[in-house]
Amino acid sequence: MASLLGELAITLGGGGARAAYQAGVLRSLARRFPDLTPPILTGVSAGAINVAHLANHTSPFSDKVDDLVRLWSSLDTTKVFATHPLTLVRRAVLDGLRLSLGSWPRNPPLQGLLDTTPLRRFLHGALGAEDGALRGVAENLAAERLKAVALTATSYTTGQTLTFFAGRGIEAWERPLRRSVEAELTVEHVMASAALPIFFPAIKVGDAWHGDGGIRLTAPLAPALHLGAGRILTVSTHYRSTHAEADRPAFEGPPSLAQVMGILYNAIFLDHLDHDALQLARINRILGALPPEGRMGLREVKLLVLRPSRDLDEMANEFEPRLPWMFRYLTRRLGTRRASTQHLLSTVLFQSDYLGALIELGERDADARAAEIDEFVGGPQRTGSPTRDRP
Repeated sequence: MASLLGELAITLGGGGARAAYQAGVLRSLARRFPDLTPPILTGVSAGAINVAHLANHTSPFSDKVDDLVRLWSSLDTTKVFATHPLTLVRRAVLDGLRLSLGSWPRNPPLQGLLDTTPLRRFLHGALGAEDGALRGVAENLAAERLKAVALTATSYTTGQTLTFFAGRGIEAWERPLRRSVEAELTVEHVMASAALPIFFPAIKVGDAWHGDGGIRLTAPLAPALHLGAGRILTVSTHYRSTHAEADRPAFEGPPSLAQVMGILYNAIFLDHLDHDALQLARINRILGALPPEGRMGLREVKLLVLRPSRDLDEMANEFEPRLPWMFRYLTRRLGTRRASTQHLLSTVLFQSDYLGALIELGERDADARAAEIDEFVGGPQRTGSPTRDRP
């Protein structure tokens, strides 16, 4: 079947806490395809955490997805960043002084507003990587359960987008301001890819410092294409609003800092996928109209985009009051309670009840498109447009 349909890639993007939605979609997929072995996995930002788990877990697909859902269900804010009131106040005061007065010569510069040591500790345990190395990746590659896996980060040191990959028979690639690096993947690669700018500190990998891979990744589907995908199933955490919803003001008066940061985060981490999907659809249509000898080595790539049926930012409002009180106090000072859609808050709302609601929504949404997903993943190809993206 793979030879007829083309090699399948699962590509997971960013969104911070909203990546729990992807776990719900995967649970629906695993229920119908318990023995699925997608040969190509690519992830960026919070999606890199999910991809690292899938690539490093050596059990059947259904088991690894069940385990992923359990991990998201057990996650809370305290396992992502330090939430003790004294820790938060200390960092807020020190970071405020650094911003206003600059760093003292012997003090390190401001890197992130939050201490993500708990996340590193959580990932070491969740991924079974006591020494940091994701050894299950090599085992899956050797057993041919996996062809390639890629995690994308941004090098603060050089300004390039770096895609760290491990695979069988994969050639490295390079494009303007983005290139690939073959590597033995570790927890630090995952931490680097998911290091939200401003909130999370930079992560050192090798001799360079890295941050979230979505910062300047204008082509989020590119890693899967370079790894040889013939079909890409991608899960966006970006709700596609109607024109009426998009035109409705989310707040009154001037925007708060939280609202501005939230819109910037969405533009950086979510909007590029929609543009990339549109470009791929156009290229597919052009290639479909050309004879094989006129395609200049390009190939058609099928794409299925899954996305939430509800606005995850609006859902965040329902769960914000349950945040740890000091973190809730600090985020409210940024203006997180002034808008009906919480772009910023939904990114950092690692509350177990919110995450559970996202998992359930992801599963329901995937179930609602079960026939389409099943056909795309393992059935005969559908005629018509090669790219399908519905709300």
